[in-house]
Order: sequence, then structure tokens, then C-alpha cells
Amino acid sequence: MLPPALRAVVPMVIAMGVFIGSDSAMKLALGNTPLFQLVFMRGLAAVGMCLVLIAAMGQAHGLRRMFNPWLVARGLCEVIANFSFTFALYFVAIADLTAIAQTCPLMVLLGAWLIYGERLGMLRIVLVIIGIVGALLVAQPGSGAVSPYAILAFITALAAAVRDLITRKVPGDIPAPVVALTVLVTLMLAGGLGMLAYETPVMPPLSSTLLMLLAGGLLTAGHFLLFVAYRIGPARTVAPFMYTLTIWAVLAGAILFGEVPNALAIVGMGLVVLAGLSIILLDGRQRREDAALAASA
Repeated sequence: MLPPALRAVVPMVIAMGVFIGSDSAMKLALGNTPLFQLVFMRGLAAVGMCLVLIAAMGQAHGLRRMFNPWLVARGLCEVIANFSFTFALYFVAIADLTAIAQTCPLMVLLGAWLIYGERLGMLRIVLVIIGIVGALLVAQPGSGAVSPYAILAFITALAAAVRDLITRKVPGDIPAPVVALTVLVTLMLAGGLGMLAYETPVMPPLSSTLLMLLAGGLLTAGHFLLFVAYRIGPARTVAPFMYTLTIWAVLAGAILFGEVPNALAIVGMGLVVLAGLSIILLDGRQRREDAALAASA
């Protein structure tokens, strides 16, 4: 059986991978279909799949809770993060964007300290910084990182951090698929409004339609796993693993776009793994210390 820390980390790492898969599908389709229309198509596919998942799990009774204020707030944060990142894909390389967006875990940890009073400690902060440095070595931001559009990546990171900090405010009796559905419906509606306001809808080619079906399925899985990770693990343990997004981005680049990591990228991956494993060990030690203090009290 997996230790408690690892049970929370695994869904986070997988979530980052499926999010990169969804973004890669979006990037592949951007040349054939307008942005907001793609967002609407992906959202429509994701909402349909999520509803099927909810019905299959027998959790349709939870649909009446999908407009809980905290869920809606998470959805609005995701709209800001998703649109900022997707729009920037037009102008900035995905590796550069991903590297900049890796400031999100640090924002989550700082927010957890300021808002919820979670203990961090200097060692944990140093390990997070090491992980972020590793992520930067993997992505190796180039000229795109100094583009004015790179500010969108920081907006993405801030919005995603607020979304994740809000997660613990969501009532515990709301099923995870319903939480994901609220985000997906919000994204779909935002994409539809943007399409009607700023674009002339086109008949998408079959390739774009298939890519958006794939992207929608991955988006559904990603939000489900992200919510589960923050529900079963503390932010100080889960948030640092958000920068594994960069490793997934490099793998997607190598497989889809023929980009092979160089020596610096390999060193960066090693730093990310080292920092992540160290945080797991640190969290386990802290749990034992807290248990011992509680027992002595």
C-alpha cells in the first residue's frame, strides 16, 4: 500500500501529464480553428465525458451542488489560467511558457503559509526552489521568455495557485467529478461567449474535432486528479509536484515535435526528481514528529 504522501503525489503527477496532453492537442489544432472555438469544442467534449463519468459512478445526486460559490470561484480561476496559457501559445514556445508557469507551486506554498498557517520551514523552501531550478533547466527558456506575452504565463501561475488554494474550501461531501464538471462548464461557457463576441465560427476539419475530443477527455481526467490530489494531501506536499509539468512538456515535445532533451535538460530532470523525493521524505518525518507530539500531549 502506498504511503499517505505518495497517495497524494501520484494523482498530481499524472494530472500534470494529462494537462500537457490536452495543451498539446490544442496547439496542434490552433492552425486550423479559431482559439475560442477550440476552447468551446474542448469544453463541450469534456463536459459530455464528465457527465457520463458522473452517471457511471452513481453521483448524479451531486449535480445540484455544482454551483457552490467555491466551485464557481475555482472555475473562474481556471478560465483565467487556461485562456492566458492558450492565448500565449500563439506567441511563446510551450517550453518557455511551462517554465515560467512553474512559479505556481511556490505561490501555492506561500499562500498556504499566509492564509492557512501551514508550516513550511527553510529546508522545504530550498527544496522547492531546487525543483523550480530543475524545471527551468529542463525548459531552458529562450528568446520567447522575454516576449511581452510571457506575462501571460505569470498570470496563468497566479490564477492556478488561487484555484488550488480555494480547493480546501470546497465542502467535502461534493463528489470530485462534480467539482471537475463545474470547472469544465465554466470553461465551455467562457469559450462560447468569446467565440460569439470575437470570432466567426468555422466548420472545423476532422483532425481538429478529433483533437478536441482527445483534449476534452484529458482535461476531464486532469481536473479530477488535481482535485483528488489536494483533497487527500496537504498543499506543502502536493504543490511542489506541479513542476513535473515541465518534464511532461519535454516528453510531449520529444514525441510530438521531435525535440530531444540535451544534457542540461537531463540534469534538470534529476533535480526535479531529487527535490520531489526529498519533500516526500521530509513530509513523512514531519508527520511522525507531529504524531509523537500529539501522543506525548
